[in-house]
Amino acid sequence: MKADNSGCVALTVAGSDSGGGAGIQADLNTFRAFGVFGTCAITCITAQNPDRITAVQAVDAGVVGEQMDCVFAAFRVGGAKTGMLYDAEIIETVASVFRKHAFKSLVVDPVMLASSGALLLKKDALSALKTKLLPRAAVVTPNLAEAEVLWQQKIRTVDELRESARALAEKFEAPFLTKGGHFPQAKHAVDVLFDGKDFHEFSAPVVPNTKPHGTGCTFSAAIAANLALGHSLLESIGRAKRFITKAIRDAIRIGRYRALRI
Repeated sequence: MKADNSGCVALTVAGSDSGGGAGIQADLNTFRAFGVFGTCAITCITAQNPDRITAVQAVDAGVVGEQMDCVFAAFRVGGAKTGMLYDAEIIETVASVFRKHAFKSLVVDPVMLASSGALLLKKDALSALKTKLLPRAAVVTPNLAEAEVLWQQKIRTVDELRESARALAEKFEAPFLTKGGHFPQAKHAVDVLFDGKDFHEFSAPVVPNTKPHGTGCTFSAAIAANLALGHSLLESIGRAKRFITKAIRDAIRIGRYRALRI
């Protein structure tokens, strides 16, 4: 008998992807895949496809906050994630709303660069991200490049991935899940969680010759969805890891691109 998750609500605070593979679109699809009702606050409108981003229009920070407040006023949100936040004013507003509502089950995906190389976080916004938002997270999910920016060191091995997870968790006083899926020639995608006390590893075989758009967004949304369902952080990450691995393995052809099967 299928579980009734109709009362479970998740929130994504992120940018809109006109190509449909990442951002708000991927997050809402992921919430739905877990049977969780999805809500959103849009931070930016982007003109993009899997190859490139040609335009970004940030939403007024006050409007971002109003979207979040309306969601919290109407629903009991069980899990939330942030994605593309873009500038310091939006970050400060988002952190303020989560603080006002004493919200704890927050997954922070520290989106900085698109896979195409486009800048998704202004350089002067990094300080606000570090001081205002990361310490509020139930877990932070940087990919390899983002972890290197936050740690200010290169990461070339799984041992260094572990070291970065510990260092970042201790620095920002929040659990860090540093993701190793971008290691070149790796046979396994290893993600390392340091929760403040212990290390936990989540590993899955790398799917060769498949690099679909939006994997980081989908993974963090899956963690948020499982937190909304009442699972522990470790259970949520494990379920999300299995979900994203299957979505990559079963990726579908859309024109000349490969898209996650969510």
